[in-house]
Amino acid sequence: MTEHSPLLGGLTPARFLADHWQKKPLLVRNALPGFTTPISPDELAGLACEEEVESRIVLERDGPQPWALETGPFDEDRFAQLPETHWTLLVQECNKYLPELAALLESFNFIPNWRIDDVMVSYAPEHGSVGPHMDQYDVFLIQGLGRRRWQISTEPVADDNVIPGIDLRIMRDFQATDDWVLAPGDMLYLPPGVAHYGVALEDCMTFSVGFRTPTVSELLTGFLDEVASGLDDRQRYHDPDLPLQSHPGEITAGARTRVRRIIRDALADDAAIDHWFGRYMTESKSGQCAAPPAQPLSADAFLQQLQATGGLWRSEYARFSFIDDGGDEITLFVDGQAWPVPRALAAPVARLCDRRRLGPGDFDEALQDAAFIQLLSRLYNAGYIEWPQKDGT
Repeated sequence: MTEHSPLLGGLTPARFLADHWQKKPLLVRNALPGFTTPISPDELAGLACEEEVESRIVLERDGPQPWALETGPFDEDRFAQLPETHWTLLVQECNKYLPELAALLESFNFIPNWRIDDVMVSYAPEHGSVGPHMDQYDVFLIQGLGRRRWQISTEPVADDNVIPGIDLRIMRDFQATDDWVLAPGDMLYLPPGVAHYGVALEDCMTFSVGFRTPTVSELLTGFLDEVASGLDDRQRYHDPDLPLQSHPGEITAGARTRVRRIIRDALADDAAIDHWFGRYMTESKSGQCAAPPAQPLSADAFLQQLQATGGLWRSEYARFSFIDDGGDEITLFVDGQAWPVPRALAAPVARLCDRRRLGPGDFDEALQDAAFIQLLSRLYNAGYIEWPQKDGT
């Protein structure tokens, strides 16, 4: 992608990445011309009542304490009991439930899709807010209904600058360095570590495109757990050449060398790290999995249905990525699983990972390849790809 993008305020994606990504905020007026919310406040509240949906309510006032946090699922009666102002409803992973938001993520293809987390939707009446706070991930804040005032601070935030005794990490002291009011279609990009404070000026809905930023601790423990699970308990520390020591209480240089070698050897397999990382970053964050179709299809039946339907969608319950290490095969990763694929299919598999909405023309002559049709049918039978919804966009 090299063209100038209205989404990025006329910047090219390359320029945005060089100048702003994880560096400094960017405000874009009318980033999405004509953008309107694909879900009403009442419909969002309905989602928050569903068992499988992750949702929260933040009450600045009228709760058991200031900035009280409630977690869903909620009863319908809860919304009738809320005050008129000073509260916010937040619903995670709305791209799973709204095809329009899944399509919206296509606009952010200048960021690797393994980095994309989800689209969170928030609703707030007048004065609704979640307080001044700082996140450790990148986020694009898109205004969809009403107006919201955003104040940000680019100054460093001290670790102890939080209100004690509450469930939210809300800043005790916040001094804004910038102040804007966003209207529908406006967008604000914030890199990690930038404190921000959004307040609804009227009934307001904001769509937050967030990105995954695993901690170093998560990466290390995740990979080490993977390594440890594959080891044989019969593999143990051994020292058949143990010399007589002057001091039995000493951990000698020779013992330390053996331990270092054991650990370094376990961590030195780059291919194993890559393979683990592909599976790790495509695993479901919520644990919800794609549902297989009621009627599995053979490869031939799948191809006939694809040609009749005219396209397919990737399931929002499954993440797709691939690794090309230059060998005879590439590896497709879907929902935490690895699928070896012949190099001849690298181009159509890359398109499958790049886009959420695909038609037969996107695969060209690959649809003549029996191995590729077999792969697609297996993905379909696992629930990872599906036919377009009739009322979708």
